[in-house]
Amino acid sequence: MDAATLSELRKPRSYPAVSVLMPTHRAAPGDRQDPIRLRNLLAAARHRLHDDVRVGTEAADQVMRGLEGAAAEVDPRHLADGLVLFAAPGGEHHAFTIGQPVDERVIVDTGFATRDLVAAYTRTRRYWLLTLSDQRTRLWDGQGEELTEHVGGGFPVAPAPIDEEGSGRHSRGGAPNGDERHRQLMREVARDLDRILARDRRPLLVAGVTRHQAYFDEVAGPNIGVAGRVDGSYEGATASTLAEAARPALAAYEDRREVGTLAELEAARGLQRYAGGLCEVARLVEEGRGEHLVVERGYYAPAVRTRGELVPVDGMPGVLKGADVIDDAVDDVIETALEYGGEVTFVSDGFLVDHDRIALVTRY
Repeated sequence: MDAATLSELRKPRSYPAVSVLMPTHRAAPGDRQDPIRLRNLLAAARHRLHDDVRVGTEAADQVMRGLEGAAAEVDPRHLADGLVLFAAPGGEHHAFTIGQPVDERVIVDTGFATRDLVAAYTRTRRYWLLTLSDQRTRLWDGQGEELTEHVGGGFPVAPAPIDEEGSGRHSRGGAPNGDERHRQLMREVARDLDRILARDRRPLLVAGVTRHQAYFDEVAGPNIGVAGRVDGSYEGATASTLAEAARPALAAYEDRREVGTLAELEAARGLQRYAGGLCEVARLVEEGRGEHLVVERGYYAPAVRTRGELVPVDGMPGVLKGADVIDDAVDDVIETALEYGGEVTFVSDGFLVDHDRIALVTRY
């Protein structure tokens, strides 16, 4: 899932748009109960739809077919901590596994319940890793500790084949041998990468020998910024090997980014465009004034709304129950900031100790 997909999922749908959310287990014995719980939730969704006077029988059946289709797309051998299924009239359906628990529930509304997806997406470190090679240039999708090869959008990119006379032939236009042949390959890599970054902007790490990196730098456009480099040849390397090799470069980038974020907050304070602490930040974000929200990655805060005021309480999300309880006010602030077009940045726990764990650069 990328930012564009998440944005699309958050748009309104025709009623009834159904969301089914369920906590899942990664291993035995808990995973043995997951299929039973899922069947029970789908049955509850079916009853909700057929008992709803606003929903016709045909529409109810169509949405249920969508939910069942979404459920069938989930591999029970590779579940994470939460399962999210969506279905809406017209045959639309989606299935997501996320790396954080969710409350078990069925929601019927005019839009999908994306809050847990937003929380999982924004709290997960994401980056791209480009591995340059004479044989095949590959793009890797980094999400947290996981690294998987991205296939599509032109990747992987192979060099032009060589004919018997030594001239280059390439299905995308052809190029002569030697340095220019490598430059042509890198131009294609840069072009395809530029399109992917336009849809899903993340930090980009580039791995390869010095010669390949030099060719790439020569042709890369201004929209392709390199956040870090991994020197060496990684042709045929496994995902785990690449993830380990990229870790120092990614950590160095995170350090630079956090220092820059802290400097931005201090500058905003001097311009009277700063807020710190959950209550003040939440109020300003709800007014649409949030330009850049900065949050410690492990900061969660249940809260209670009393007479319109937000009152944080001790404990973990999901413990308190009641009509005025907000399961996690931090995630609510994050989602609201995104709805108003704000930027959200996560930093290491303890980094915002002087800002009460959450801070905001305001628009005015």
